Amino acid sequence: MRRAVCPGSFDPIHKGHLEIIARATNLFDEVVVAVSTNYAKKYMFSEADRLDMVRESVSGLAGIRVQAMGEGLLAGFCREVGAEAIVKGLRSSLDYQYEVPMAAMNRHLTGVETVFLTADSRYTHLSSTLVKEVQSLGGDVSDFLPKAALRRLGTAR
Repeated sequence: MRRAVCPGSFDPIHKGHLEIIARATNLFDEVVVAVSTNYAKKYMFSEADRLDMVRESVSGLAGIRVQAMGEGLLAGFCREVGAEAIVKGLRSSLDYQYEVPMAAMNRHLTGVETVFLTADSRYTHLSSTLVKEVQSLGGDVSDFLPKAALRRLGTAR
């Protein structure tokens, strides 16, 4: 079985994340969506809420398992779940510059490869941080979030 990990904090999950996850299911038999937590970072949603939000958002897709990654190394998590690849979405050259050194380190540590998928042009401007900022200032983010995230933000229509 070909297994990949699609990691993120998903605070909240948005349609750009979902588009990359869905495309990953076409490349691998199983995609483990790893919900990460960095205890140095402030989150809007608890890990349990983020896990529930992701599970609900991917429930219509086959071949997906959602799991908490914890705070360890992504390479170690990949080894634990038997993944041969990490799938990352790239929105711009800045993402590429940030992700390439991490991909090299993950390959060095455990031999796991990183597969980069370019984001759909509808989502290249999206980030969870930007969505939260726009929403907190009264902007409409309903075009960018799945229903599970909209409900939790209190903006479901």
